[in-house]
Amino acid sequence: MYRVINPATGAVEQEFPTMTDQAAHDAVERADAAHQRWREAPLAERAARLRRAAELFEERADELALLVMREMGKRPAEGKGELALTANIFRYYADNGESMLADESIEVEGGRAIIEKRSIGALIGIMPWNYPYYQVARFAAPNLLLGNTILLKHAPNCPTSSAAIEKLLHDAGVPTGAYINIYASNEQIAWMLADPRIHGVSLTGSERAGAAVAAAAGQNLKKVVLELGGSDPFIVLDTADVQETAALAVAARMGNAGQACNAPKRMIVLSDIYDDFVAAVTAEAARLTPGDPEEESTTLAPLSSAEAADNLSAQIAKAVEQGAVVRTGGRRLDRPGSFIEATVLTDVRPGTDAYSEELFGPVAVVYRAENEDEAVRLANDNPYGLGAAVFSTDVERAREIGRRLEVGMVYINAPEGSQADLPFGGIKRSGMGRELGSLGIEEFMNKRIVRL
Repeated sequence: MYRVINPATGAVEQEFPTMTDQAAHDAVERADAAHQRWREAPLAERAARLRRAAELFEERADELALLVMREMGKRPAEGKGELALTANIFRYYADNGESMLADESIEVEGGRAIIEKRSIGALIGIMPWNYPYYQVARFAAPNLLLGNTILLKHAPNCPTSSAAIEKLLHDAGVPTGAYINIYASNEQIAWMLADPRIHGVSLTGSERAGAAVAAAAGQNLKKVVLELGGSDPFIVLDTADVQETAALAVAARMGNAGQACNAPKRMIVLSDIYDDFVAAVTAEAARLTPGDPEEESTTLAPLSSAEAADNLSAQIAKAVEQGAVVRTGGRRLDRPGSFIEATVLTDVRPGTDAYSEELFGPVAVVYRAENEDEAVRLANDNPYGLGAAVFSTDVERAREIGRRLEVGMVYINAPEGSQADLPFGGIKRSGMGRELGSLGIEEFMNKRIVRL
C-alpha cells in the first residue's frame, strides 16, 4: 500500500509494509499516554519544540525537497517553497502561542467567568500527497502547541516524506508518543476512530474520503475537520494590464502541476476583455515545458501518478467530446512518466461534466461573462466553495462582487495563496472547519468555562 513510484519514470523505487493491527493498537495507546504528559509540559517548552522544528525544516530543505520529487514529482524549487511555508507555520504558532492560548476573562450576569483553552487528546490526521509537508504542518503545528498528540496517516505514495517529518519532529524534541507516523490501512483507521482514546480527526483529500471519514467520526461522536476539493473561480472584471493578469492566473493555476485545491481552475472574464485574456492565457500556458522535475529547464512537473494522469486525460477527452475547445495542450506525453501538457479549455457549457467537476492538474477553463451578475452566477454555480479571486482596477467593485460569492476565502486583486497567519477553509462540498491562523488552533480545543 505504501510505496514510492517516481512519477517522472513510472518506476517503483521503495515499498513499505502496512502496519500490523497490533502496531496500530500500540500507536493509539502510546499517543493517549503521551497526551497525559505532553499537555502538562509548560507552553514555553512546547513552543520551543515547534521553533526548533521550524529551524530543522529550513536546514533540511534540500534533502526533504528531493524526497517529494521522487514521491509525487514536485520540482525542487517548488518543494523548497513549500518547506519555507512549512517552517513559517511552525514558527508562527511557536511565536504566538502565549497570546492564542491565554485564558480569557468574560463578564457574565452576577459575576465573571474564565475561558480556559486546553487540549482534548489524541487526534488522527489523514493527509494528501500534493503538499506533503505543508498539509501536515497546518494540522500538526497548532495541535502540538495546544498539547494534543497526533497519529499521522499520510498518503500511500508519501512514505519517505512522512517518516522524515516524524524524525524531524522527534529531533526537535517533540516526544515520540506525541507525534507518530503510521502506515495504516483504511480499515485500521476506521477502528481507530471508534476507539474512545481518539478524540478527533482532520482529513485533507477527496470528497469520497471526506464523506467516509466524516461518517465514521459522526458515528463515534468525534470532532472532524475536512478540507476537500475546490474549483475556485478567478474573476476578471477589468484590468489595466491583460497580459500581467493572465500571467498571474497561469502561474497560480499551473503551480505544482495544477495539483492544488485552491488553484484558480475556472477563469471567469467579462466579455469586453475575454478574447484578449484567452489569447494571453493560451500563450502563457503554451510556454510551459513539461519534463523531469530534476531538470532546471522543466517548468511543468509530471502529475503525481499514472492514475492521476489517466483520469485527467479522460476528463479532457470527455470535455472535448461534449463541446469544449482546446486552445493549447490537452495531450498526455508519449514517454515514461505521468506527463500532461498545460491545457487551456474554453466553451465548457453548463450540464457537461467539466462544468462541475474538479480538474486536478494543469488545466485552466476560461468562461465568458456578459456582465457582473453572470460572473457571480457562474462562480456560484458549482458544488465547491473553497475560495475565489476577484480582479478589478476598482477595489470596491471587486469587494462588492466578493461579498456575493459562496466561498470560504476571497482574495482581491491577488491569486489565492496560503500563509501561516491567515485562516484557510471553505464551505459547501469543499469541507468544514478552518486551519491556520488564530482559528486553526481552536478546532480541536476544549474551551473550558470556569464560573467564578
